Amino acid sequence: MMNLIIHRGSSEIGGTCIELQTASTRILVNFGTPLVNKQGGSFHFDQHKHHSVDRLIRDGILPDIKSAYDSNTQIGGLLISHPHADHFGLMQYLSPQIPIWLGKATHEILKINNIFLPQNNVISHPKYFNKNEPFQIGDFTITPYWNDHSAFDAYSFLIEAEGKRIFYTGDFRAHGRKQKAFYWLLHNAPKNVDYLMMEGTTIGRNPSQLKTEEDIENELVDTFKNSTGINYIYTSSQNIDRLVSIYKACLQTHKTFVVDIYTAQILNTLSKYAGLPSPAKGFTNIKVFYAHRTTTRLFDSGKEQVAYQFTKYKITREEIHANPDQFVMVVRPSMEPEIRKLDLSNGNFIYSLWEGYKAQSSTKAFVHRFKSKGFSIHNIHTSGHADVATLKKLVDAINPKAIIPVHTFHKDWSCYICPDI
Repeated sequence: MMNLIIHRGSSEIGGTCIELQTASTRILVNFGTPLVNKQGGSFHFDQHKHHSVDRLIRDGILPDIKSAYDSNTQIGGLLISHPHADHFGLMQYLSPQIPIWLGKATHEILKINNIFLPQNNVISHPKYFNKNEPFQIGDFTITPYWNDHSAFDAYSFLIEAEGKRIFYTGDFRAHGRKQKAFYWLLHNAPKNVDYLMMEGTTIGRNPSQLKTEEDIENELVDTFKNSTGINYIYTSSQNIDRLVSIYKACLQTHKTFVVDIYTAQILNTLSKYAGLPSPAKGFTNIKVFYAHRTTTRLFDSGKEQVAYQFTKYKITREEIHANPDQFVMVVRPSMEPEIRKLDLSNGNFIYSLWEGYKAQSSTKAFVHRFKSKGFSIHNIHTSGHADVATLKKLVDAINPKAIIPVHTFHKDWSCYICPDI
């Protein structure tokens, strides 16, 4: 009989790790970095990165999974649902003998992360899956379903073995630019599902209706129109829906969208999979700013070709300073030296991330810097996760025999979502 073990994720957001077992096959679903520590504050992996596997297990950071870290592992595969670190971030500790299954675009993002971020998730022999195409790992038949999420290339999984059917939602929503994927799932939902493992990130938050990505685009248009200075925007370079919203708002307000090399590389690479605005693909009103810290790191690590590929689309500090109201520029705390050199004031600073990050000292200081320089502060964001109404729609469509809450701080919410189960 199939066994299901939630090693992490039943009472926290992030750090997801689930194991499924049959008589002869074991698989893992996600292997993420925690987002919160035992005290409920932000988790900082830097404090633990030099510790041994045994120490990390003892400290409760790595899940204690039999043979997961051994060269003679008995685990047949790891499924990665999408390229957010709270779903893949600790897989570097797993035995390299474990096959890793993921979307091809997800692997592209992980490779870019290894260049630009302090990550080292090398997958020597990736195994790619495609949406709606079943594949086999030992006793398990797995069918990926494409998700609307704030991560590019996100999936749910239908997992079948030994007469049981489990549907793992991964992270999803229905108000992004891929909302059609959610409604397709509602009309093509798998039947006879025994267990629905469903995320509940937004449970316990303000129940007001979530903004769509089109709403975000319209708010950005209004903000850019009323700008008398530069528009700085602090957002994730991997939130492709948000980058598209920014770009479209720039088109409507005749602004130039300025991105750093990391963001340019993300857009350029993923443009193979979707019609994304990339400077290297002929989109004329998007330029690349060469931040000193990032550029130096690329050259020092022998990755100068990554930097060279965007030199034709480079914009200088002097060009921005001459006409600041013409630009919308993606920024982050690591770019603060360049921001100081620009020495601009009285523009817009747009915070387009989860509000919870503002509790971190680095984010708080970054936002305060713009307040002190006279910038107008705007919060323009929407969640990457489903609201309660959307969760209910999926439950109704699948009609499972039982719900197992994951990726939530409210593990008792399933009765509220579907009291008859």
